[in-house]
Amino acid sequence: MNNEQENNNSIHDFDFSLICEYFSSLHRQGPGSDEVTRQALSLIPALHEGASVADLGCGTGTQTLSLAQHTMADVTGLDLFPQFIDQLNQRSRDAGLSHRLRGIVGDMGQLPFERASLDLIWSEGAIYNIGFEKGIELWKSFLKPGGWLAVSEATWLTDQRPQEIELFWMDAYPEIDTVERKLKQLEEHGYQQVSYFTLPDSCWTTNFYLPQQEAQRLFLQRHPDNPTAQMLVANQRHEAELFSKYHNDYGYTFFVAQRP
Repeated sequence: MNNEQENNNSIHDFDFSLICEYFSSLHRQGPGSDEVTRQALSLIPALHEGASVADLGCGTGTQTLSLAQHTMADVTGLDLFPQFIDQLNQRSRDAGLSHRLRGIVGDMGQLPFERASLDLIWSEGAIYNIGFEKGIELWKSFLKPGGWLAVSEATWLTDQRPQEIELFWMDAYPEIDTVERKLKQLEEHGYQQVSYFTLPDSCWTTNFYLPQQEAQRLFLQRHPDNPTAQMLVANQRHEAELFSKYHNDYGYTFFVAQRP
């Protein structure tokens, strides 16, 4: 496999256990920040004690903890990776929040909640796993009337892009689109009171790609002769290089919207 083929691999092409090991060593499994989580949360009316919140694709739960710390709600983090959930539950216990914050293993495409039971569905950088439009349509039925949806989603920030980054995203996530198109999809699916903002570059660089440098060194030390591990690291390094070159063309946009 040549370098170009390696760099074109999707994260989903790699071994499940290696993905879990690699990303569980990171504080964040995707771009974000505590400030961004709080900013999105500030766009939602204060949640009352006992309100139900689900963080879908929560990873090891950095933002999930923040949701519990800055609301009085009962928060459930859901992720497909058991190791991520184990870490979240340990962090919840360490923070003294286990009475209203728990992690469960599950599939965001087959939610284990009752219909119309959630006051807030949250998902930072994870809705792409099932696709933005499928996610906002499916998850809406699990929100109470008047409940809220808050998701960060990959979006184009320019009308025309260089071919290199266009081809990369069309292969990695064909649903990437402009902010205007995402707003239209939310409207078409009946959401209202929509607010949005774009994540600053530091959410990608300082908080996500930079911490991976040491994690990659240790990961390759543990798997010195594993070509799949080497490809996984090459893939992540390539993503960081692309963002450095094309950060003006794409990013994550946080959308906050209400079910009528």
